Amino acid sequence: MTLQQLKYVVEIVLCGSINEAARRLYMSQPSLSKAVKELEKEMGFEIFLRTSKGITLSKNGAEFLGYARQVVEQAELLERRYFDSAPSQQLFSVSTQHYAFAVNAFVEMIKQHGADEYQFTLRETRTYEIIEDVKNFRSEIGILYVSSFNEKVMLQMLEQEGLDFHSLFEAGPHIFVSAQNPLAKRSSVTLGDLEAYPRLSFEQGEFNSFYYAEEIFSTIPRKKSIQVSDRATLFNLLIGLNGYTISTGILSSDLNGSDIVSVPLAEEETISVGWIVHKKTRLSRIASLYLEELKRFVDYYATK
Repeated sequence: MTLQQLKYVVEIVLCGSINEAARRLYMSQPSLSKAVKELEKEMGFEIFLRTSKGITLSKNGAEFLGYARQVVEQAELLERRYFDSAPSQQLFSVSTQHYAFAVNAFVEMIKQHGADEYQFTLRETRTYEIIEDVKNFRSEIGILYVSSFNEKVMLQMLEQEGLDFHSLFEAGPHIFVSAQNPLAKRSSVTLGDLEAYPRLSFEQGEFNSFYYAEEIFSTIPRKKSIQVSDRATLFNLLIGLNGYTISTGILSSDLNGSDIVSVPLAEEETISVGWIVHKKTRLSRIASLYLEELKRFVDYYATK
């Protein structure tokens, strides 16, 4: 086993395919495949399961990846400390529901801890895909919420997929509306107050279960309903159509400006936002630093 082989495994998992990993490593796909197969032969088990749809980590491979990441990181620390070598390219990926504070933390993590070279990925995506990304190690961390409505189903699903949920904070439901919306000046609103306004939500594609919805009370029918795929479009529609969406109440003025405001929703419910991670993962240094920034932003917004 060589350090280079361990780096190959880490890169393949990050890319999600051997072809893409080979391209980024500036080597041929057959050479990379051969190196991995030689490592698997030496270890006595398959690290990757190969199908017509691509590759995924085996159960043994998932555990192996955790150790491989640790060895690669420690080797880099030794090289920098004793051989005065330039830091290698940093790798990190996170998948998240559409939360501005997750983006804020990502930005600050790069500003504070980014090296001269890094390869980071931030995916604002659907709930099912967040779970799949973390399950298949495309992302080290996923960020999503649970509530009384979906908690039992979601936590059971995460357990089945070998994932752990760690709560970041709990919040009461709020609506996001345009600052010009008649509801913007209210101290609180009810679901009944929202009847006349378009409800905006994030579409979940083919996995459009109510349990995957990013917004609570999604099972309540509305006469006007619009689904979108990204946060910028949703906020534009909030302003243009006087619509609303239901979320945690945490807004970032740095990203959203002052055109969108948050108003408490006077309904009995609690949103628990947290991060998920594979049970067999040992968090990388960058992942730990991102979580620190994430918690710092959450604490900051909680006091505003």
